Amino acid sequence: MSETTDFAAAIRTIPDYPKPGIMFRDITTLLASPEAFRAAVDAMVAPYTDDGVALVAGIEARGFILGGAMSHQLSAGFVPIRKKGKLPLETIRVAYSLEYGVDEMEVHRDAVVPGSRVLLTDDLIATGGTAEAAVKLLRELGAEIVGACFVIDLPELGGRRRLEEMGVSVKTLVTFDGH
Repeated sequence: MSETTDFAAAIRTIPDYPKPGIMFRDITTLLASPEAFRAAVDAMVAPYTDDGVALVAGIEARGFILGGAMSHQLSAGFVPIRKKGKLPLETIRVAYSLEYGVDEMEVHRDAVVPGSRVLLTDDLIATGGTAEAAVKLLRELGAEIVGACFVIDLPELGGRRRLEEMGVSVKTLVTFDGH
């Protein structure tokens, strides 16, 4: 695939998952295509190649896949942002709202040297709750957030706007209407 990659065509849509009325945007088909996966990683890192990114922070779980590849491309380290209870050493934690409740995510307390330039990534930005929590964790550690990049934006849910209101630049590869 080239710079004109049709990322939307590489993403499978599964209707009524996980509940009726939801159109689930599944990037596993994009990841399975060597050409689409490479083009996506290239496009996601391109705006940041001269930004001095020291670390890429990936949100569990698809953010790990993208973030590992992006870290490699940028010659940067990788920081996993995980669900509560998954990291073995001292962590900091933040609670965030889900559609039906609250969850928590955490990062190792020593994952970021204060002042480090960090790029945040995940597969999708929807309501922005998870990404906002990740930004809060990283900033608590003293990170300078260079930006946040996602494969998919669901703009009707307002996540991009939420991050931008926090002063975080957001880049995405494809936009889908609806939920």
